Amino acid sequence: MDTDVLVVGAGPTGLLLAGDLAELGVRVTVLERRAQESNMTRAFAVHARSMEQLEIRGLADQLAKTGTTVRELRLFDRVRLDLGTLPTEFGSLLVTPQYQTERVLRRRVDELGVPVLAGVQMVGLTQDADGVEVTARTADGATTRYRAAYLVGADGVGSTVRGALGLPFPGHSVIKSIMLADVRLSAPPADVLAANGVGDAFAFVAPFGDGWYRVFAWNRGHQVDDAAPLELAEIREVTRRALGTDFGMGEARWLSRFHSDERQVPRYRVGRVFLAGDAAHCHSPAGGQGMNTGLQDAANLGWKLAAAVRGWGDDALLDSYHAERHPVGRAVLRSSGAIIRLAMIKPRWGRAARNALAGLLLRLPPARAAVTGSISAIGFRYPAPRGADRRVGNRVPNLALRTGRLYDALHGGRFALVGAAAGELPLPPQVDAVTPARPLDRLLLVRPDGYLGWVGTAEQFPAWARDYFRS
Repeated sequence: MDTDVLVVGAGPTGLLLAGDLAELGVRVTVLERRAQESNMTRAFAVHARSMEQLEIRGLADQLAKTGTTVRELRLFDRVRLDLGTLPTEFGSLLVTPQYQTERVLRRRVDELGVPVLAGVQMVGLTQDADGVEVTARTADGATTRYRAAYLVGADGVGSTVRGALGLPFPGHSVIKSIMLADVRLSAPPADVLAANGVGDAFAFVAPFGDGWYRVFAWNRGHQVDDAAPLELAEIREVTRRALGTDFGMGEARWLSRFHSDERQVPRYRVGRVFLAGDAAHCHSPAGGQGMNTGLQDAANLGWKLAAAVRGWGDDALLDSYHAERHPVGRAVLRSSGAIIRLAMIKPRWGRAARNALAGLLLRLPPARAAVTGSISAIGFRYPAPRGADRRVGNRVPNLALRTGRLYDALHGGRFALVGAAAGELPLPPQVDAVTPARPLDRLLLVRPDGYLGWVGTAEQFPAWARDYFRS
């Protein structure tokens, strides 16, 4: 084998995955068709659960320094979500351009010595019982081959990996002819983010942090092809209609159009090949969940692939990636789709009814918790195996320990057994014993991605562990 795992795509999903694998001693190589870094990015939101995943990896503080935190998320008109009510130390939204997230994750893989081969485009793959062989084309047109035990396609909406597998990508365009621009503003929004829809027009403005702003704008009455010419005057006019002002929009360094799809591949795993991020699912931009969902795909898959490479993870563990993440992708499709459709309601009476009903629901704690938990991904959980404690599959917060915090104990892809009696047990090498600051009624086995893998007593753990951690 040339490498243990080949990752196609060096966006946020591929970079997080590659770093996780490398920290666990897995040989990993990344192929990236882009020849150089780009700031042509659509993602600006890093949600609470993604920040928790970055905290587990010791990266949250680095990324936080690149952006601005927002405690309230504006959905439409005066409907806002208070993210400060989330049960996490990251009760906010971090606004930072996607390229900053990529830079933080890229530094990590560079420090770990992961080869990231730029200007290399995968053009085909075959797989057999022992591995995957990839044919790729370099920037100078030369053809080369790579062989790996496993392959992950994190190569975006137009995934070459997905195409090579022959998988369908069912769905449809949810919104067409979205206009994008990077601009200077002489009168920036008072809030960090500005967003609103008025039925016929929608606009969103977010800062890069360096004096430039990204603007998304949409005009119901002018739906044209993505390749149609675009002038800054058109974006100014739509922004004024949606937000009441164009914020003194002046110099533009980039203008473009795109369309947003809602799609999801039916299978995230085909033999030794996996799909993650936009290659597996794409969503409307509403709620800023797309990149975040990809990061959490990577966090789920990385330790499972490492377990397979190191010999203790079986097919059932690899299959659990699809079983756990596909329903989450489907839920994000529904929630982001609902937000964009609500934002685009045309009749004035319909928007008034939407605002009144949403305002009423968000005053109810259960409804508010469900909505904030969905958008931030804090509220997602994985199904518990039959017969397991009902808490298995829940996200575990960053519990205080007698020394340090839980997420520190998960660094490097470790499991943590939390409980006063944990240190008295003969634990497998993948598991560290930690003592909580407050007593627990049961031992908790926390997975490397911060989800609860098992709950039980000290007497139950050894027999169960021998079955789970095969070496």
